[in-house]
Amino acid sequence: MNGSAILLHLAGAVALLLWATRMVRTGVERAYGERMRQSLRGVLHNPVLAVLWGLMLSIALQSSTAVSLLVGSFVGSGIVSGIAGLMAVRGAEVGSALVVKILSFDLTLLVPLCLVAGTVIFMSTERSNWRQIGRILVGIGLLVLSLEMTGQATEPLRNSDLLPVIVGYLNTDPVTAFLLAAIMTWLFHSSIAAVLLLVTFASRGLIQPELGIVMIFGVNLGSSFIAPLLTRSAAPQARIVPMGNLLMRGAGSILILILFMTFKPSVAFLGSSPADQVINGHILFNVIILLAGVPLSGLVLRITKAVVALNVPTEKAPSLVQSELSALDESVLDTPSLALANATRETVRVCETVEIMLRGVIGLYENPEQDRINELSMLDDKVDRKHAAIKLYLAKLTTKKLTDFEVARAQELLGACVKLEQVGDIIVRNMLALVQKKMDRKLKFTDEGWLELSNFHAKVLVNARMAFNVLVSRDRETAHQLVLEKDYLRDLEKQSSQRHFSRLREGTVRSLETSSIHLDTIRDLKQINSLLASMAYPVLEEQGLLNTTRLRALHS
Repeated sequence: MNGSAILLHLAGAVALLLWATRMVRTGVERAYGERMRQSLRGVLHNPVLAVLWGLMLSIALQSSTAVSLLVGSFVGSGIVSGIAGLMAVRGAEVGSALVVKILSFDLTLLVPLCLVAGTVIFMSTERSNWRQIGRILVGIGLLVLSLEMTGQATEPLRNSDLLPVIVGYLNTDPVTAFLLAAIMTWLFHSSIAAVLLLVTFASRGLIQPELGIVMIFGVNLGSSFIAPLLTRSAAPQARIVPMGNLLMRGAGSILILILFMTFKPSVAFLGSSPADQVINGHILFNVIILLAGVPLSGLVLRITKAVVALNVPTEKAPSLVQSELSALDESVLDTPSLALANATRETVRVCETVEIMLRGVIGLYENPEQDRINELSMLDDKVDRKHAAIKLYLAKLTTKKLTDFEVARAQELLGACVKLEQVGDIIVRNMLALVQKKMDRKLKFTDEGWLELSNFHAKVLVNARMAFNVLVSRDRETAHQLVLEKDYLRDLEKQSSQRHFSRLREGTVRSLETSSIHLDTIRDLKQINSLLASMAYPVLEEQGLLNTTRLRALHS
C-alpha cells in the first residue's frame, strides 16, 4: 500500500471516529439532555458534587467541551457560581480521559451487537427517546469500528521509510511535537479522537511512549482552546468557565511540559505497555490539574474575570445601536411569497427579543438590578412596536390576491405575533412586578424553591426555542413534541406546587415569606409556555394531527 492510500485510509478512520463520537453525543443530548441539565443545576452549588457530575456527564457525552459550554451557560445566566463551574469542568476533563481508557479495551464484540441492536430499535419505533437510544448504540458500534480501522490503517506505517525520520525529528524537538498535537486536536475538535490516535501509534510501535506523553500535553493545550473559541461572541459571564479552563489546563500543560523536559522522568510507572503509558499519562495529567484547581480556583476565577472584562468589545456609536432595520418591505406586497418571507423574518426578530427577555428575567429574581429591570421593560416596548408594524403589514398583504396557503400563513404569523406580545406583557407586567416585590421586601427563596423555579424556567426556555423553530420550519415532529411538552409541564407544575405546599406545612419561614411569589411565578411561566406551545397548532391542524379535544398520535 503506497503512502497516499495509507493516509486516505487513516483519514477515513479518523473521520468515522469523529462522526461516531458526535453521533453518540447528539443521541444522549436529545434523549436525556434536559434531564441532565436539570440534574447539573441541582448539584453545581456543591463543588465536590460538581466535579463528580462533570465527570459522569463527560463520559455520557464523550466530550468535555460540551460540558464546558453547558456549565458556562449556567454561570452566564447566574444560576451557579464561577468556582463551581470551573470545578465541574475539571471533573469533565478527567471523565474525558477515562473514556479513552474504556475504549482502549478489546471491545470488538460490541461492534455487531451495537449496530444490530441500534438499527432495530431506531427503525422499529417512532418514539423519540427510543430512537435516540438506537442512535447511541449505532454510534458506539461505529466508534469501536473506527478504532479497528485506525489500527489497520496504521499497520503499513511500520515499514515506512519516512516515518522514522519524522518521529526521530520530533523526539529531538519536543516543542514542535507539543504544538503539532495541539493543532491536531484543535482541528479534530475532540481530545478523545486525538488521544486515541496517539494510543494507536504507540501500540503499533510508531512512536515512543516519551514522545506520546509530550504530545498528550499538546492535546490538552489544543483541547482547552476549543470552548473559548466557540464562545468568543457570547456574553462575558458565559465565557468565564471556558476561559478559566484555558488558563488552568492550557497553562498547566505548558508548565508540566517544561518540568517533563527538565527532569526527564521515567514513564515506566504509568503502565506495562506503550499504549497504557500514554493513556495513563493523559489521565494523570488531568487528575493533577484537578487537584491543583481546588486551591487555585478562586485565583483563576479572578484572573479570568479580569481577562474577559478586557476583551469586552467597545460599544458602537449610539446612532448604530439605536437604529433598527425592518424586513417589512412594502414594495414587494404584490409578490405574496416575498412579503410572507419578509413578515417571517420580522417575526423571528420578535422571537429573538422575547427569548432575551425570558432568559434574562429569571436572574433578576436572585440578583435584582434596577437597570436590568428597565432594560427588559424597554425590550417589551420594542416587541409592541414590531407587533404593530407586522400586523399592519399583513393587513395590507391580505388585500392582495392570495392562495389559501398564503392566507393561512399570514394568519399564522399574525397569531404568533399576538402570542409573543402577550408573553412580553406577562414578563414585564407580572414577573417584573414579582421581582420588584421580592426586592422591596428583601425576601429570599429557599434552596429547594429556587431550584424548582430555575428548573421550571429552563424547561419553558427550551420549549420557547422549540416553538420559534416550528414557526420557521413548520416541522410536524417538532410541533408534536412541543404540544406533548405542554402536558408534561402541566404535570411538573402540579409536582412543584405540591412540594411547595409541603414546605409550607413544615413551617419553613422563607417558604412562607416567598409563597405568593413562588406560585405566581410558576403560574406565569406555565401561561407563557401555553402561549408558545399554541404556535404549533396551525402546523398540526394543517396535517390533521390535532382534534378539538386531544392530540392525535403522530405517524410517519
